[in-house]
Amino acid sequence: MIRTVNDSLSVAPQITVADVATIAAAGFKTIVNNRPDDEESGQPSGAEIQAAAEAAGLAYVAIPVTHAGFSHPQLDAMAEALVEAKGPVLAYCRSGTRSCNLWALAAAKSGRNPDLLVAQAEGAGYDLSTIRTMLDALAGPR
Repeated sequence: MIRTVNDSLSVAPQITVADVATIAAAGFKTIVNNRPDDEESGQPSGAEIQAAAEAAGLAYVAIPVTHAGFSHPQLDAMAEALVEAKGPVLAYCRSGTRSCNLWALAAAKSGRNPDLLVAQAEGAGYDLSTIRTMLDALAGPR
């Protein structure tokens, strides 16, 4: 189930190769994979999703986030993927939560207001309360 966070980003749980054509038809221009390969038995590999995305004319970016958490290079990569996107982005992971959290942390690091980020995430059904302190720290004084 795709959840819209804002005009430029939506997040979803694990997608399949068969989903990619529907994602392209929905107007997305980039797929961001936030899930490491082999996290769960039977999940499609990043390479399979990448091949389907490229065949459908979509850009593909892999920024896997493991149980170790988020790093500044991952935040920077997510910010870059969003800036370079030629239209709406669909980011996915196992449930969509990591993708939403990574977007929010990257946006806060770029200076976006944490209150707005929390509201946008809530509108998509995600709770950022567990990372709120990090959002505030990354955004700096307001």
